[in-house]
Amino acid sequence: HQLDEVTAAMAKWWTTELHQRVIQRALQLHGGYGFMREYAVARDYMDSRVATIFGGTTEIMKEIIGRRLTK
Repeated sequence: HQLDEVTAAMAKWWTTELHQRVIQRALQLHGGYGFMREYAVARDYMDSRVATIFGGTTEIMKEIIGRRLTK
C-alpha cells in the first residue's frame, strides 16, 4: 500500500487547513498573548502559516487533486 500523489495532496491540504483553524481558535482564546513570541501559541501560529507553503502550497495541492477529477 503506497501513498499516491493525489492522496498525499489531499492529506496535506486537509491537515494544514485543520491546523490553521485550530490555531486561529487558540489565538482567540489567548488574546494579545497569542502574538507574543514568548508564548507557545504564537510560535504555533507562525509554524501553521509556514506549513501551508512547505511541500507545496495549498493551491498546488488543489491543482494536483483537480487533475485527478478531470480524468
